[in-house]
Formats: sequence, C-alpha cells, structure tokens
Amino acid sequence: MTDTKKMGRPRTFDSRQALTAAMNVFWAKGYDGASLKDLTGAMGISGPSMYAAFGDKRELFLKTIDLYGDVDGCAPVVIFESEPDIRLAVRGFLEEVIKYATAHESGAKGCFLASSVSASIGEVEGVKERVEKAIEDTDRRLASRFDREKENGVLPEDFPSLERARLLYDVRQGYMFRGRAGWTAEAMRQDLDHRVSMILA
Repeated sequence: MTDTKKMGRPRTFDSRQALTAAMNVFWAKGYDGASLKDLTGAMGISGPSMYAAFGDKRELFLKTIDLYGDVDGCAPVVIFESEPDIRLAVRGFLEEVIKYATAHESGAKGCFLASSVSASIGEVEGVKERVEKAIEDTDRRLASRFDREKENGVLPEDFPSLERARLLYDVRQGYMFRGRAGWTAEAMRQDLDHRVSMILA
C-alpha cells in the first residue's frame, strides 16, 4: 500500500523568482519599510508559504542579500575577469556598473547593498557579516586579476593590486550613488576614459 499521507502540496512558485521579487521590494522600501503584505504580494505567495520556504522576514532579507551577491552583484566582476585586455576589462566593469545604476531590469537604481542593505547594519542580525564578506570577496577577485596581469608583464611589478581593486570598487559605489540620485548613463560615461586611466596609472 502506498502511503500518501501528509505529503502536502507541491510548491507552485519559482523560489529564485520569488526571492528576486522580495529583493526588489527591500531595495525600494528598505528593511523596515517593506511590510509582509508588500513582500508576499510581490512574491505571489501566501504568508504561510513564505514562512515555509524562506523563514521569517529577517531570514528572507538575508537570503535576498545572498542572492544579490551571487547574481547581480557579480556581473561586473565576471566581465572584469573574462575580458582578456585589462584596459577593456576595467572599462567593461564600469560600463556594466553604469548600466546597473541606471537601467536595471527591476527598475531599482543604485546598489542594493549600499542603498538598502547597509542601512540595516546594526539593526538586523547577520547583515553586517554579509556586507563585509561581499566587500572582501570583491576586493580579492579584482586584485587577483590585477596580479595576473603583473605576472604576465602587462602591469608593472610594483602595481598596487589590492589598493587599485579597492579604488575600482569605490568608483563602482560612486556610480551607484549617482544613479540613485538620478544621473543618466550618458552623464556618467563622460569621464569614463579618465577613470579607467586613473585605475591603471
């Protein structure tokens, strides 16, 4: 006899899409401003389904931070790591950042970590550690690419890889802030060549 008791209903939603929808709500309204009604409405699921799949509001928020780090936050870094020419790699990184800052598919502007998540550091347990890890991981990946160019003789041996990696990341955050303030992609691209040269000088 086949035991079919307590099997429950199969989930009828895509977890990744639901998390992305929740992330966009947190992005627009912040942690405190995002109500459970806002979140479940955007995710297209009921309150009990949200709790069963993602936990409470805090756990859901932490999962959206992880999602951003795995997907959106890494797109410029992937371009930087994959473009063979280092100058084009830096430019490609910044071009992608400008695109994200002004024309993200969700309609959100700026960086999720900088514009929304960072405001909850010290208020929501687990956020500070995630933000620190995201920054450190990005610094490490960017510096590793510069180190590779030093090994290949493209960049001088005394090129300060970690320092320039941090500068590149900080330029990224500046673009994100400008995007949130309403700057256009065209306006931000005007001094792009100068910034590329500054990073590689």
